[in-house]
Amino acid sequence: MDDDLMTIRQMCDAFDVTPRTLRFYEAKELIFPIREGQKRLYSHRDRGRLKLILRGKRFGFALEEMRQLLNLYDRGDAQEEQLKRTVTAARERLAQMERQRDELTEAIDELRQQLEAGAEMLSAFRTPDTH
Repeated sequence: MDDDLMTIRQMCDAFDVTPRTLRFYEAKELIFPIREGQKRLYSHRDRGRLKLILRGKRFGFALEEMRQLLNLYDRGDAQEEQLKRTVTAARERLAQMERQRDELTEAIDELRQQLEAGAEMLSAFRTPDTH
């Protein structure tokens, strides 16, 4: 086997993913392993794409958006267009994540206030009986 190729098991071990995940990404046309009967062999290019897919997933990009960005890589314009679109998409995603963080921080603060108010109400029920 070519040193540049990896089996599905090697890919799973290297990237901490399941065979099902790799087959799913293949079905979604995100990676393109070489097929030898039932055997799948992954090239250096597949490994690079998988690394980007996993990073994009971690950042919350939709699979279709990642597929479109990855496909720009194949256009042959020294990846300038891919890089421009990726930067734009990443900026938009960052802004969205920051809005979500702010909303979550606000909800956490509000929940803390509600818990404090509830704790005060409960402590009022526990006052010693003076009889």
